[in-house]
Amino acid sequence: MKHFFQLCLLLLLAVLTACDDSTDMLGVDIMPTSDFVSKDYQTYNVTTESYAVGDHVLARTTQSYFGRFTDPETETVVESDFLAQFHCPENFAFPDKVVDDIITDASLRLFIDGFVGDSLTLMKMSVYALDNAMDAEDDFYTDINPSDYYDETKEPLAVKWFSISDRTVSDADRLKSSRSITIPLSAEIGQTIYDDYRANRDHYANTQAWMNSGMPGSKGFYFKLESGDGAMAYIGVIQFNLGFRYYDETLAKDTLGVTQFASTSEVVQATRFDNSHLDKLMANTGVTYLKSPAGIFTQATLPTDDIHSNDTINSAQLIFRRYNDVVSSKFKLSIPKTILLVRLDDYLNGFFEKYSVADGITSYLTTFNASRNTYEFTNIARLITTIKQEKKNGTATANADKVLLIPVATTYDKSGNLVRLVHDFSMSSAKLVGGTANPVELNVIYSHYNQ
Repeated sequence: MKHFFQLCLLLLLAVLTACDDSTDMLGVDIMPTSDFVSKDYQTYNVTTESYAVGDHVLARTTQSYFGRFTDPETETVVESDFLAQFHCPENFAFPDKVVDDIITDASLRLFIDGFVGDSLTLMKMSVYALDNAMDAEDDFYTDINPSDYYDETKEPLAVKWFSISDRTVSDADRLKSSRSITIPLSAEIGQTIYDDYRANRDHYANTQAWMNSGMPGSKGFYFKLESGDGAMAYIGVIQFNLGFRYYDETLAKDTLGVTQFASTSEVVQATRFDNSHLDKLMANTGVTYLKSPAGIFTQATLPTDDIHSNDTINSAQLIFRRYNDVVSSKFKLSIPKTILLVRLDDYLNGFFEKYSVADGITSYLTTFNASRNTYEFTNIARLITTIKQEKKNGTATANADKVLLIPVATTYDKSGNLVRLVHDFSMSSAKLVGGTANPVELNVIYSHYNQ
């Protein structure tokens, strides 16, 4: 045993005397060269094509649209009108002292948030009361058939000729007030509702009770486009107003009063869109399009089979370039501002119906980069990795590599978190570089160990 310990001591001294005094390369000298990480850059071709959705997209919005407009660049046409319900607040009540219990007038007022086209375009609107209520729990799409909800054989409750820029009022009054359309209704409609209110207060306990009351307009109205071409109005709040005179205790005299039902997020506003002449754009396979409302998306097929999986994918950048407009019309459409990249399967399986939002894994958002005229998805590496893993596991579908670009509208909370994602129904259009003969580039950066 003594000789064994002496041998160990001699070996230790030999090792210590062989060591260099410098520690500059400590660790590196003993690291295998295969542990050094380097990066590789590869470019792949992505094929794209226009994807027609026509008029069938989920219409989950509190804004309504009315008019008919022809895109001066593509010559496509969008026509739109809408159905709207009205909310009855809890504890709804008329004043106690309506003079002579008489409703003096009734009207509908549509407040315009914005518009596209010529504000002097003359349009004709007919208004019908709905016979069948729209269930707020249902999903409604932009190809809704209004005849499912109103009787086409009945005469309209009102007909209104108007332009978005109301020339029946002075310039001063038009500029100082909100842009709106007022549609007079028969005072008898308001009187019928008031008389029912006095006899059946329970009909006005809440929105559902009001809808079940059978009163004119309780199930909503259909605002039908009869004629007009050249403008599209974006309509926000809609009011169903009933006017009367009542005794004001404070003023100690009779005064004018109004009570109202309003379109709100608690009830349904369902817009019908009719896109035409899209076939001309779909036939152009040398480019792709984004057109809203509804209309056309762009579909891209990712080359995941060509992307090798030996290394780690650090980033995968996908950029879509827009062609400049070729018309100079003052009525040309705007460019879609925000675009969602989502898997085709996810879209078809109810991405919007499930209230999904972009997660940065299999769906992404980007906004139009005006300085570079592009939509840029800076890193979709997690999506590519997800698709490749599905293929490895045998769970990939036939559409695994396909994604859609969809114009969307977003809502964020006060902390900047995305809380709502819906289709963008504003009038917009973009022609993108791509198509069957002009693939888009996917730029991938890998990291890997030297061999």
